[in-house]
Amino acid sequence: MEIEGPFWRAIAVFRIASLAYAAVLMLQHEGYAHPVTGWLVIGVMALWTAAATFAYSIPALRGWPLLVIDMLVTVGCLLSTPLVQDGAQHVVGTMPVPATWVAAPVLAWAVYGGRRVGAVAAAIVAATDLWLRWRVGADVLLNGAVLLFLAGVVVGHVARLAKQAEERVQRAVEMEAAQRERERLARGIHDSVLQVLALVQRRGLEIGGEAAELGRLAGQQEAALRELVAVRPQPSGSTDLRALLMRYGTAQVTVSTPATPLVLPTAVAEETAAAVQAALDNVREHVGEGARAWVFAEEEEDAVIVSVRDEGDGIPEGRLEAAEHDGRLGVAQSIRGRIADLGGRVSILSTPGEGTEVEITVPR
Repeated sequence: MEIEGPFWRAIAVFRIASLAYAAVLMLQHEGYAHPVTGWLVIGVMALWTAAATFAYSIPALRGWPLLVIDMLVTVGCLLSTPLVQDGAQHVVGTMPVPATWVAAPVLAWAVYGGRRVGAVAAAIVAATDLWLRWRVGADVLLNGAVLLFLAGVVVGHVARLAKQAEERVQRAVEMEAAQRERERLARGIHDSVLQVLALVQRRGLEIGGEAAELGRLAGQQEAALRELVAVRPQPSGSTDLRALLMRYGTAQVTVSTPATPLVLPTAVAEETAAAVQAALDNVREHVGEGARAWVFAEEEEDAVIVSVRDEGDGIPEGRLEAAEHDGRLGVAQSIRGRIADLGGRVSILSTPGEGTEVEITVPR
């Protein structure tokens, strides 16, 4: 159900009630100098009330052409007031012929465009009314203008909040549906494909030779499938860091992440994952293509920490400084530079003969 629908129906009811009020005023008020002209204006208002009620009930017709016509008809009816009243009637405060009916386009503009657009519509109608009063020398009363502005701003704000709430609910429904489908696929894949791939990986490593390479490839595909079916969809503009880290899982690289999502802004998550990739590239380059490595991710109250560990011989003292001096900026730029730009920090702990640990900390 469209959430704007009740707003447009409420405006239609307001138009009809305001039209009836204007007709009652015309019947009861004997001071109108030209009642026949007044009833002609009431007739135009009635015809437009019927047309506008029908037009606004069709979502495809709700747009600026209809809104502009609505405003022009309303302003035209308001400008006809001097033709119905004489100057003395306007001076003593006789209600204009359209009465409260002039607020209808203000409400329509507010529902369509929000509080700012509603304020613009209120300014148009209020300026027309004040100009008519000034033209005949009547007292310039701001009560009506203030009420129009309040109606335009408040209704526009509420309508915009309702639209945003509808969009959030729709996204939540889509995410829930996607997660249910993901869970259904996960059950089927876990019972068949993942178990077969895990068996191929284990047996290939046991047999060795070319079978070991097949096992390694099976392990990569197993990790990719687990990532596909296990990661929950995230709100727009955010990414679960676990999804990016799981891509690096292979027979040689073990990725361990929490059970709950590590949600970061998409740009931050991608740069963090790129820094982890750079650290793993260093492991393959300096320790060996088949070197074992471990990626651990954890969450603190205000930060996410990712550690990359290897089983190499460690980094000799002064090696990083010398590499940076020689222009080899793998660690300095690909890891430290990226994380520094995110407001995070990198610490490298290396003990000769015991491997290296790169700890990356990024703020939430």
